[in-house]
Amino acid sequence: MNWLSITRGSAPLLVSLPHTGTEIPQPIAERLASLPLARNDTDWWIDLLYGFAAAMGATVVHTAISRSVIDVNRDPSGHSLYPGQATTGLCPTTNFDGTPLYRPGAEPDEADIDARRRDYFDPYHAALAAEIARLRANHPCIVVYDCHSIRSVVPRLFEGELPVFNVGTNDGVSCAPELQALVERHCDASGLSRVSNGRFKGGWITRHYADPANGIHAIQMETACRGYMDEHPDIEPVPYSSGRAAPLRSVLQRLFVDMVDWARQQNHNT
Repeated sequence: MNWLSITRGSAPLLVSLPHTGTEIPQPIAERLASLPLARNDTDWWIDLLYGFAAAMGATVVHTAISRSVIDVNRDPSGHSLYPGQATTGLCPTTNFDGTPLYRPGAEPDEADIDARRRDYFDPYHAALAAEIARLRANHPCIVVYDCHSIRSVVPRLFEGELPVFNVGTNDGVSCAPELQALVERHCDASGLSRVSNGRFKGGWITRHYADPANGIHAIQMETACRGYMDEHPDIEPVPYSSGRAAPLRSVLQRLFVDMVDWARQQNHNT
């Protein structure tokens, strides 16, 4: 599976990259209204922004498949994670703005969805589960950190401009309060805007794998794109600039150091 990348580390930290992929298999691409439109909701350059993680000993799991093919951060049953609010589904038929992704009549049917689950969703989650189990066997306490980004302004999903840092812990259920507070301190010390459990409380990955009572602490970080890249109204993103991203990347690097230290301290105390 050349679309699935697993980098194994020994630190008590797993980094999930579920939405940075842009690959769309040709049979699906032929049914789409526009390839650039289908890639519009990509978490642009997040794999590059967090490119330091593996060198710090983190385990990194990354899918190269576009979220427009299948969203591995959605409930596989199809139930909404945000009832009553606009969102996109397991196999999205619109983008965040509500624009149709497929040519009329070419939307995925149940057989398509089942095939995509088997081919892409299930292997990604099998990898996550296996790596969590491996790390948990070596550490009494681990952190699962789910990386995301989104355009700063998406009126269909939220009002106004989104804060730069959006910390999701399923309203405090998915991790220890001390870990959430640690993440918040780093965000706030940056001088950039931050909210916890606002519009984004954590998706399927955060909610499904979190088990703080048994040493698995999960956090979703949704970063507004303007924090690390220039945003413009065109569908195609601007190229990644390491210089533009450097200030935010520095904040995240310091956060990762302290998260690993926190997890190791819990392990020492156990």
